[in-house]
Amino acid sequence: MERQKFKFHDGKRGAALAVRVTPRANRNEIFGILNDGTVKIHLTAPPVESQANEALLKLLSDVLGVPISRLDIVAGKTGRDKLVSVLDMDAETVHKRIVKGMS
Repeated sequence: MERQKFKFHDGKRGAALAVRVTPRANRNEIFGILNDGTVKIHLTAPPVESQANEALLKLLSDVLGVPISRLDIVAGKTGRDKLVSVLDMDAETVHKRIVKGMS
């Protein structure tokens, strides 16, 4: 899998990243980066009763080394495509930790 440069955005209080979730996968993992810079993430959880969203935040918390309270799904809570904010972390740091956490 080719590692592509992807875009994160610095905000007033942190960074934001676009993710595309595939629920009911074999394992929780950062699978890759799509051509538009979206981070593709596989989750074992089903997309019901916020289970996939909770699994997503747990995975990102582990990969980024931040408490779940510093993460928020700010758009796309009911869809596969989501925008996640990361408080108190710049885009460059998020980028490095995502790349390091890829399978």
